[in-house]
Amino acid sequence: MVESTKVAYVFPGQGSQWVGMGRDLYYGFDSARAVFNTADETLGFSLSKLCFNGPEEELRQTENAQPAIVTVSLACLSAIRDISINGLPAPVFVAGHSLGEYTALAAIGVLGFGTTIYLSCQRGRLMHQAALKEPGGMAAIIGLSQFELAKICAETGTQIANINCPGQLVVSGAKYNLSQAIALAEARGAYRAILLPVSGAFHTPLMQPAVDGMAEILGNISFNKPLIPIIGNITAQPIATAESVKTELLGQLCHGVLWQRSIEYMIDKGVTTFIEIGPGKVLSGLIRRINGNVKTLSIGDIEDIKNIETIYRE
Repeated sequence: MVESTKVAYVFPGQGSQWVGMGRDLYYGFDSARAVFNTADETLGFSLSKLCFNGPEEELRQTENAQPAIVTVSLACLSAIRDISINGLPAPVFVAGHSLGEYTALAAIGVLGFGTTIYLSCQRGRLMHQAALKEPGGMAAIIGLSQFELAKICAETGTQIANINCPGQLVVSGAKYNLSQAIALAEARGAYRAILLPVSGAFHTPLMQPAVDGMAEILGNISFNKPLIPIIGNITAQPIATAESVKTELLGQLCHGVLWQRSIEYMIDKGVTTFIEIGPGKVLSGLIRRINGNVKTLSIGDIEDIKNIETIYRE
């Protein structure tokens, strides 16, 4: 391991869930099993069985998918810390994509695991309820510039929800408005427009009811000061205080995720390796499209964990 290597940990958001995720961690590591048991006890139902056995439709529901992804990511992180004698290199930054910010906060001790799982469940529940009040959706737009898509959003009453990487933006809004935005994007040269399997217009003002609910819940939660900088979704800048963490968690519900800028910020500060911890490999793919010169690792199952030292040297 090269001493000068600077590492960032990144954590996935909603959409990375799949039936069966975490099962091998549960049976392979006592520490991972403890995380799943904490989730089941905290939530009052067997989230672990839902992760392992589905059904997929139920797992995909926002109020279930969010705590499930956080739980699997934390179980994976716990297993990594268990098995690796030398451990992964300590991060100089952490970041999470939307929901993944909660996992990132737990990873650096701002929140306890049980509290993080509880908050992710409440977030999912409130976002689902907001979506029922104001039905909407999200769509990935491939091949349009941010400038061009911003014009389309202004014309259709939609909003850019995610700036993920060059050429991949996500637009969000009420159902009819979103349909208009997709049609305009395709007419103006978008390579593809893909509806995302989510239940609402996340990261838009339509999520304001969720903000109101989360504000009340977060007001009763104690946050520790971040000892390792977490890069915020809505500013792409480090979050330095416990109070600013709360501001970020509320703000990201109605504002866009500046993922590309977040990654570019960390690279500008010297990060050369990004380690994605949790289900899926979406973030690693986005990071490689942002900058092909950095190294990315995805650690999401028992085989990845057992081969940590090997994959880190590759």
